Amino acid sequence: MNFMANDKELLLVHTSMKQVNISHSVNVMLTPQFYTIKRETIPVRWAYQAKRIAPSLFMGLLDDGKNYDYLVWKEDDEWVFLAYDIESISKFLEKTGFKLSQVSKLFFAQESADAFATPLALGKDEALVLLDKTVVLVPQIALASDETPSLLFNNSFTPNRNGVSLQQTSGQLLSMKQTVIFTTVFALFTVMFLIEGWRYGSGAKAGEQELQELLEAYPAFQSSYTRDSIAQKYKTIEIVERKKRETINTLAKMIFKGVTLTSFTLNKNSIQVDFSCSDAKVLKRLKGMMEKENFNVVKGVNNLSLHAEETL
Repeated sequence: MNFMANDKELLLVHTSMKQVNISHSVNVMLTPQFYTIKRETIPVRWAYQAKRIAPSLFMGLLDDGKNYDYLVWKEDDEWVFLAYDIESISKFLEKTGFKLSQVSKLFFAQESADAFATPLALGKDEALVLLDKTVVLVPQIALASDETPSLLFNNSFTPNRNGVSLQQTSGQLLSMKQTVIFTTVFALFTVMFLIEGWRYGSGAKAGEQELQELLEAYPAFQSSYTRDSIAQKYKTIEIVERKKRETINTLAKMIFKGVTLTSFTLNKNSIQVDFSCSDAKVLKRLKGMMEKENFNVVKGVNNLSLHAEETL
């Protein structure tokens, strides 16, 4: 949800673009040349949980020696993970003539995937096209004869998102706009928790009423043995499902700097995970966190890895 409307000029940035000379604040949209994207189906509910797993998903796909940030959002049943290096992006913008203070927001072409329904030309040789729900860069010569790039880039490509701010790398404190946005988000979370609590209470009352109607319609259910059996069956299912959610949330909190999730297995009886650590200090900290949460922890395949298992 875009909390603050933004009608600034949107400029498309790509590696073969010409020098620019602007004197006003603009928004920037980056082509796939500046980010790496993956799609995964993972059993988490919230974006912040998925974001904790993001570094593990890009193992071997990103350049060493760079500091990557991650953008995560959900599309249908899939999570979209986008990795980008804000430092490299900033250097390219300055090299091309942008003043970073004039770049209000950064957006990524993938965030406006639906807008690339037809090819968009980048210079004379390349084009942006939508393939399998992903915006990609292809040679124009590879396009079919009826796919001549004719799309015009303008402000209509601005996605309905808040975008990424270059301020996050400048060492500055949060701007007033960011403060307002965060305050709004936290307020919404508070409302969501209150609504969820109300729904839970209402659902419990509705369930009791439905059970009472069934007992009246079918006297055989009046047997305390039958009622207890039904209640116990669904209580057991709920306990297992709740434990799955709580365990996944706990594991997500254990992915900090220096820790990479290398495997994750979930079945009806257990959750098994493998972590790799950057050094012995990180390994010791992670092991302590796991033991505190009562995970069954054993050494992994090497001295800097751990295997943990939780029975459901």
